[in-house]
Amino acid sequence: MSIAAPLPPNSWLGLLGGGQLGRMFTHAAQSLGYKVCVLDPDADSPTGAVADAHLQADYLDDAALAEMAARCLAVTTEFENVPAAALTHLAGHCRVAPAGSAVAIAQDRVLEKRFIASHGVPVAPHAVIARIDDFDTVSPGLYPAILKTARLGYDGKGQVVVDNAAQAREAWVRLGRVPCVLEKKLALRQEVSCVVCRAADGTSVTFPLSENTHRGGILAVGVVPARVLPEVERQARLHATRIAQALDYVGVLCIEFFVLDDGHLVANEMAPRPHNSGHYTLDACTTSQFEQQARILAGLPLGDTSAHAASVMLNLLGDLWFDHTGALREPPWAEVLRDPRARLHLYGKKEPRPGRKMGHLTLLAPTREEALAQAQHAAQVLGLAPPT
Repeated sequence: MSIAAPLPPNSWLGLLGGGQLGRMFTHAAQSLGYKVCVLDPDADSPTGAVADAHLQADYLDDAALAEMAARCLAVTTEFENVPAAALTHLAGHCRVAPAGSAVAIAQDRVLEKRFIASHGVPVAPHAVIARIDDFDTVSPGLYPAILKTARLGYDGKGQVVVDNAAQAREAWVRLGRVPCVLEKKLALRQEVSCVVCRAADGTSVTFPLSENTHRGGILAVGVVPARVLPEVERQARLHATRIAQALDYVGVLCIEFFVLDDGHLVANEMAPRPHNSGHYTLDACTTSQFEQQARILAGLPLGDTSAHAASVMLNLLGDLWFDHTGALREPPWAEVLRDPRARLHLYGKKEPRPGRKMGHLTLLAPTREEALAQAQHAAQVLGLAPPT
């Protein structure tokens, strides 16, 4: 993406992907005075409901891409599995951020780990599995391990924990005999993530780390500030910035890290977009990750990333909409919002389903301990497992 003059208000920004991340990006872009055109095949997409225009088509549809290129001065993406080819095509007609080349690396665990490690950021010990014979050369010391598909894995999908080579071979067959990464299962103290925002002129900023708890492979809780040593936070921000710079990345990028029992950091994976763990920035920071994405796309200066409050974010899945008998019901939002510092964000999805991300709730307080206490109460009201 070349450095160019900032786009004036009322310019059109394009978005590939119509999920909740796009919805929040659209609100941010519109608050800055821009119009948003979304390309997404779902007629009921959360973004399509709020965007100024919705192109309902496949991401590689020639006519839809041509219309977006003609209308929009700049285009971004809201999820990593948008075809990189679509971004590359649009780059011939308008600003595109992030570039298709960067997204292509993030879409493939093999390329991703190779790239991160080549720029001096530690990754977990692993082996690349392209065919079943590759298991023959795997050191027994790599087990127990997690077998992960190289592509299209997210929220714990495409991952199997294995204790030995026999289990790994069986898991590889169940996963469809596709290229995989066999990654050593490490002794973890915590999981944290860092959202880095990088503009076309190379300037970058990072948000405070989120300390993350996953359940069933899906982010459940994010605590900010993270309960890590200052040096761990400094290293994570440095690593995230280094990766973004090495990618020549333009946009918002999230790097997930493991904090090992010995205190060392290991990069797990990256997401070339705003991230669930950065949702707290909507309420706790001067500038949200979504406004940063809009600013970068429009060529505006980056905003301040400092947090003005501690926060705990609770992910709200479709399970909450069903009682113990399986009957559909509306969660008790009014009771949750009795806390005047609770911020509820629902994504406008019509059909709740178990495991489906329907919204998030952020609890704000002057201190992390107070925010955790508020989140524990909210979780009790909603019937969620309490954050710790």
